Amino acid sequence: MCLAMPAEVVEIDPSGADAVVSLGGVRKEISLALVDGVEVGDFVLIHVGYALNTVSREEAEKTLQLFAEAGLTDAP
Repeated sequence: MCLAMPAEVVEIDPSGADAVVSLGGVRKEISLALVDGVEVGDFVLIHVGYALNTVSREEAEKTLQLFAEAGLTDAP
């Protein structure tokens, strides 16, 4: 089973190939090779360093809340 986490895009490199996402204050560089049209402020599902898809802010917040309730994250 694979687990993809939603994270907010906070930076995109000039080439558009990579981005920096933030999740719970942790920033990570990821690849945008599998998605098109991502902008700063968008939420993406990330798995093993790749953005797989974009999701709405609402969907990202619901998913993160479910992860927290399941004890998979430290979020309140």
